[in-house]
Amino acid sequence: MIVYLVRRVGQSLLAVMAMAVLVFIGVFFIGNPVDVLVSPEASQAQIAATVERLGLDRPLYEQFGIFVWNALQGDLGTSFVYGRPALEIILDRLPATMELALVALALSVGIGIPLGVWAGLRPDSIAGRTIMGGSILGFSLPNFWQGMLLILVFAVLLGWLPAGGRGETTEFLGMQVSFLTWDGLSHLILPAINLALFKMSLIIRLARANTREVCMQDYVKFARAKGLSPRRVVLVHVLKNIMIPVVTIIGLELGSMVAFAIVTETVFAWPGMGKLLIDSINLLDRPVIVAYLMLTVLIIVGINLLVDVIYSLLDPRIRLSEMKG
Repeated sequence: MIVYLVRRVGQSLLAVMAMAVLVFIGVFFIGNPVDVLVSPEASQAQIAATVERLGLDRPLYEQFGIFVWNALQGDLGTSFVYGRPALEIILDRLPATMELALVALALSVGIGIPLGVWAGLRPDSIAGRTIMGGSILGFSLPNFWQGMLLILVFAVLLGWLPAGGRGETTEFLGMQVSFLTWDGLSHLILPAINLALFKMSLIIRLARANTREVCMQDYVKFARAKGLSPRRVVLVHVLKNIMIPVVTIIGLELGSMVAFAIVTETVFAWPGMGKLLIDSINLLDRPVIVAYLMLTVLIIVGINLLVDVIYSLLDPRIRLSEMKG
């Protein structure tokens, strides 16, 4: 297990290093921040002073070297716009994004797996066909459009839920969260549903396909032949074996929910990291953009590492095959 962990951690570090190079070079070419930050009426001397103050007069490799050295010490740069550490600005927004992503993931898993298993056990029933039809609809709707539709129906026409914002928050484990107050929870429901619909559809289809496959296996037929109750067969023999691919997808999708909640946060004016990224791109605030992307890479790599470990615990054959390889 230790050899497996060391190998996985090494691969994760290599991925982070490669992404650091790509992110820094990519952000360098999106535009010159001086064009946005300096007044059009500024003199050449003022422009040159700003370029020197921001460190933009140095060669790209030197800027990257300084960035890597500072990043190893936990400093991802200072925002050109806010004049504060970029990491501090992002961490201020991180709880809102994490809260939204975790609630959306809980909805996806809590609803998607039972519906997928049900559709897999009864594929020809009306309920099974309805569930699969609904999952196709969930795949087909553009994220921004279904968000606007949710606002139109539940906020404008029915007036049941607010259209945007985060609502009242309270402190929980040192972070500001909204799901512990009724006002915050009412603001959280629509964006969480909007972010969860696509992932829920994905989990339904994955759970259904794996349930169908597992139900054809000999050990499931043997369990039924032994006279075990349908409930025990599903909970002990079916559900456990369909969880390996489902756990993998859940881990990957949690990373994508955190990283790509931009559309949902923009539609619902949710004050998370995604909205900060859009604002920073408009202002060419390079340190915040780089810090956001690197933090996203670290979150995704970390989640994938955790998923690999869980995956190997669920199926030890994977760990052994990796060690032999």
